[in-house]
Amino acid sequence: MADANVFTDAIKRLDTAAAYSKAHAETIERLRQPKQHLQVTFPVRMDDGSERMFTGFRCRYDDTRGPGKGGIRFHPGVTGDEVKALAFWMTIKCAVANIPFGGGKGGVIVNPKELSQCELERLSRGFMRAIADVVAPDIDVPAPDVYTNPTVMAWMMEEYSTIVGKSSPGVITGKPIALGGSLGRGDATARGGFYQIKELERIQGWDRSRTTVAVHGFGNAGQFFAQLAADDGYKVVAVCDSRGGVYDPNGLDVATLIETKNSTRRVAGQGIEISGDDLLGLDVDLLVPAALENTISSENQADVKAKVILELANGPLTNEADAELNTRGVVTIPDILANSGGVTVSYFEWTQNKAGYSWTLEEVHQRLKDKMSSEFCTIWDFAQTKSIDMRTAAYAIGLDRLAEAHEATGTAKIFANT
Repeated sequence: MADANVFTDAIKRLDTAAAYSKAHAETIERLRQPKQHLQVTFPVRMDDGSERMFTGFRCRYDDTRGPGKGGIRFHPGVTGDEVKALAFWMTIKCAVANIPFGGGKGGVIVNPKELSQCELERLSRGFMRAIADVVAPDIDVPAPDVYTNPTVMAWMMEEYSTIVGKSSPGVITGKPIALGGSLGRGDATARGGFYQIKELERIQGWDRSRTTVAVHGFGNAGQFFAQLAADDGYKVVAVCDSRGGVYDPNGLDVATLIETKNSTRRVAGQGIEISGDDLLGLDVDLLVPAALENTISSENQADVKAKVILELANGPLTNEADAELNTRGVVTIPDILANSGGVTVSYFEWTQNKAGYSWTLEEVHQRLKDKMSSEFCTIWDFAQTKSIDMRTAAYAIGLDRLAEAHEATGTAKIFANT
């Protein structure tokens, strides 16, 4: 459903936000292209004995505020432009979350569902060998993303440690707990978004028992968010995955749906069956896109009836759809804020690895809550003061923080007269 090249679409947001930012024109210009964008091709020995070539990417977009940070996805639709766009978003996201990372992203063009576990391991290790020269604990730190998980991260971390000849848990986040992962990482993206919804609930005086929620995408983030919302008393009325979904206006049994989905790979067994497109058009209070980019475009934005959108996915609204929804008064909590809980707890994991110390689950949750609540309120207040939407406010604040780092060593303003 893409309305434009995904990278071009992402960069357009710079110009909109710049009007409300203190950033110098040089900072804006530097952010129009990535610092480093690598494309690799590498061989993998398949189970039948044949050798197959795979193409992958790793982009370090900006590292002015700290090492690059961003996930690695395994998906047949991965493109270089998509990876650059995601790395750009990660740059802004880390600044919005106010953590000392820049932005990065990676991916391999592959359908992992077609691979055996042994082939998946060889693919993961082969990709790490291909990008090992451009990642490191203080250079660029990958993490899980679409169709990658803690086991994949463990394979990559182990392969990198072998290459450099020493244990290097800080090169990867999202690892298994036993290999240096952080408690609280599994549900961090969803929990971060949930803490922000709690702030909006406080501001707008919502009655949770009457607030309806629909979740589009029932993978890790979608499942955890639905469960957190349901446990807190929200009425989750619809969920879906790529195969379809279910709807019950009286509310769904989320725990049972999760069990069914994970055991049968289907969202079924309750309410009435609906499609993903049907879910987007439901009259609900809160819509949570938690799948892939460009889910809501100019083609289907008119169907959306939700009053609030929480973007747990990266880039689920195109620029055109976003503008139309803003005109209609829909409040959108943008991806660079809404799903920043994941990278925030990744930062916690990296910090623990660097220090050789582990935090308790309660410490992780409290630190995440403090961070998400604080940054949400900062952006909400800025948006209200400037009478702008939250996405523009988030980008403007992110740009201000990036500009402070970019411009600390000078701009044309000081060099023009030397």
